Amino acid sequence: MASQLRGVQLARLLGQWHALPGRRRSPDYAALAGAVRGLLADGRLPLGVRLPAERDLAEALRISRTTVTAAYRELRDSGHLASRRGAGSWTMLPGTHRVAPNGLWIPLDDRDMLDLGVAALAAPPELLPAARAAAEDLPRYLGGAGYHPIGIIELREAVAQRYTERGLPTSPDQIMVTNGTQHALDLVLRLALSPGGGVLVESPSYPNALAALAARRARITTYGLAADATGWDADLLLGTLRQVRPRVGYLIPDFQNPTGHLMPTELRERLVTTAHAVGTDLVIDESFVDLPLDGTELPPPTASFDRHSRVVSIGGMSKPFWGGLRIGWIRASAPQVQRLAAARVGVDMSSPVLDQLVAVHLLDVAPAIVAARRAQLAIQRDALLGALAARLPQWRVIVPRGGVTLWAELDGPISSALARAAEEVGVRLAPGPRFGLDGTLERFLRLPFTLPAADLVEAVGRIAAVRYDLDRTGSPRWREPSVIA
Repeated sequence: MASQLRGVQLARLLGQWHALPGRRRSPDYAALAGAVRGLLADGRLPLGVRLPAERDLAEALRISRTTVTAAYRELRDSGHLASRRGAGSWTMLPGTHRVAPNGLWIPLDDRDMLDLGVAALAAPPELLPAARAAAEDLPRYLGGAGYHPIGIIELREAVAQRYTERGLPTSPDQIMVTNGTQHALDLVLRLALSPGGGVLVESPSYPNALAALAARRARITTYGLAADATGWDADLLLGTLRQVRPRVGYLIPDFQNPTGHLMPTELRERLVTTAHAVGTDLVIDESFVDLPLDGTELPPPTASFDRHSRVVSIGGMSKPFWGGLRIGWIRASAPQVQRLAAARVGVDMSSPVLDQLVAVHLLDVAPAIVAARRAQLAIQRDALLGALAARLPQWRVIVPRGGVTLWAELDGPISSALARAAEEVGVRLAPGPRFGLDGTLERFLRLPFTLPAADLVEAVGRIAAVRYDLDRTGSPRWREPSVIA
C-alpha cells in the first residue's frame, strides 16, 4: 500500500513555494509544479506516494483548484506524476530511473587520495596497548573450541553496562556480539524480515543499510528528512508508519547518517508507541551515539520506551574507536538474542575471540578515548565549515550536533558530476544519490570531518576548483571509489 499525503502535509513540505527563484517569471501552476519536482529531486518527497486530491491541496495552499489541476497536469507531462481516474496520482521520476543503493564500489587503495567517501577515524593510540593486553588474556580461551555465538561474557557484560549507564537497564543475555554493525543489521533482517517484506527508511540513509535491504528484496518506503535543522516531521513520519504499516523500520535517531540530525525525546516515545500499534519492529542504528559535540545532551535511548520487544538496537566500535576492529552488537530481548544466535549458524559461527578481548580493553578506557575523539572531531568539523564558508559560500550546510558528517545542499543538481570531477584532482566523494533511491538527492553531498583539519581544507579547495570548472567543461571520465562507510 502506497502512503498518501494530506493537503496540509504537502503544503508544509512546499513551504514558501511561491517565493522560489524564478517565481516572477513563472505562472502559479508552473511554480507549484517546479516546487514539487524540487522536493522529489531532493528526496524530501518520496516516490510512489499518493498526492492530495486537487481540492484538498488547493484549500491547504489557499489557491484555486484550477491552479492545482494545471500543476498536476504539468507534472504528468514531465513524467513526475502518474494518475489513474478514480484512484489518484502518484509521484515518480521520468523514465522510472532507478539507482542501485550499493555501498561497496570497485576497491582502490590510493594513499595520495583525500578520501571523503569513508566517514571513519584512524585508530586511537590506545589500540596497541589494548591489543597487547588482549593477547595476554587469550591463553585462558585456548582450551576451548573458540566458538561463542552470542559473544564472550566479558564483552557482553561491558556492552550491557554501557546501556545501563545510559538509562536502559540491560543484562548480558540481551547482548549479542557481531562482526560489526553492518553484520548486526544483516542478522536482524534475516530474523525479522521475509523476502519482499515492507521496510520504512529515512531519506537520505546509510548506503550499506540500503544494500542490505535490497539483498532481502525488501519493499522500501522512504520518509524524507527535512533539509533544515528539524530533521523529522513527527506528523509525516508517524502518518507514514500508520498508512504503510511496514514489517520493519530502520532509523538512525542519534546523529543520523548522513544528515547529523538528533531525534528529540518526545518523538522517540511516540515512534515506539506507533510502531507497536501498527505491528512494526524498529531497528535503531546507534553507530554515532558516543559522539555528541558542543556539549549536546543525548535523549534517552529509543529502546527505553519499548514495552513490547518491538525495538532492536544495533551499534559497534567502528565510529568511536576504529573501523578495522570488526566488533558490533545487537541489544534485544533475551529470547530474541537466542533466535538470532540460531539464525547466525547459517552465516558464521561467532566473532573472533581475540578481537572481542581487544574490545573489552578498549571499553575499559572508553571515557578517555571518546572524550579525545569528540575534541578532535569538533576541531575538524569547524575547519571544514570554515573552508566551505570561504570557498563555497553558496552551499547550504546545517551544523550537526554530533556524529562525523556534514550534509551539504549544493547550488545545483551536480552531486554525481562533482564526485567524478573531484576524483580527477585527488578527492574521493560520496555523492548524494548513494544515500537514497531512484536517482534523487543530486543536490546533496555528504562530507565527513574525519580527516585532519589541513587535509579537509585542502580537499575543499580542490572541490571548489572543479565545481567552477563544471560550468565550462564536459563531464570528466568516471572512476569509482571504493567504500562508503
